[in-house]
Amino acid sequence: MNEPATDDVVITHDDGITEVRFNRPEKKNALTRAMYGAVVDAFQEADNNPEVRVIILTGTGDSFTSGNDIKDFQQRVASNATSAASPFLDALSTLKTPLIGAVNGQAIGVGTTMLAHCDLIVAARSARFVMPFTSLGLVPEAGSSLLFPQILGHQRANALLLLGQPIDAETGLQWGFVNQVVDDAELMTAARALAQRLAALPPGAVRKTKALIKHGAPDIAGRIAEELVHFRDQLKSPEAAEAFQAFVEKRKPDFSRFS
Repeated sequence: MNEPATDDVVITHDDGITEVRFNRPEKKNALTRAMYGAVVDAFQEADNNPEVRVIILTGTGDSFTSGNDIKDFQQRVASNATSAASPFLDALSTLKTPLIGAVNGQAIGVGTTMLAHCDLIVAARSARFVMPFTSLGLVPEAGSSLLFPQILGHQRANALLLLGQPIDAETGLQWGFVNQVVDDAELMTAARALAQRLAALPPGAVRKTKALIKHGAPDIAGRIAEELVHFRDQLKSPEAAEAFQAFVEKRKPDFSRFS
């Protein structure tokens, strides 16, 4: 069962377009269990509502999302709780409604990996994509170990996933990850214009086209499940414990004792 609705996710509906906005700007929109649950509910409602033609996913303030909330991570490890992200990843990867990512500022970790499931991405010039999984003692998730080599090619994916190399909006455009780059002030105008174009098209044809494109992809669900097994193992590892403790203490982690 999903978590109750939260003010940390704002959902609005207008003329066939549902806008899902991460709304925790004081924490750079770091994602909590309740936030994941609210987004899952919004996705499921959109898929079940024939009046919803398009979803826009964005963030409030100067960040799209800084990824998973570190304190949530630590509490989950301590309590041995199940992953809050798992239902979200299932809903995201099986979403039938077209999804547009409108990326403002930093998109860290799952903030970038979730974008690989968007059908179109509009990025503000301030957008910055980074997946620092290995530096946190973790592995990629959301099917990114499969999707990013497919989207970007293996060498670029290696730089992003192995090294955690950040890229900016213009690089994302050049690499074929982003569809459009606009000034920050124009982000939502551009995203809504794109959504309106999709919403004006025959909805059956649009959804079936999306399904056909996804159908040609490899086993995303299987890879997401495989990644989550390794992710959970690493989350409990001494490597991750050192990385998270260093983050809390605002120091550089020391992985020299690990083999």
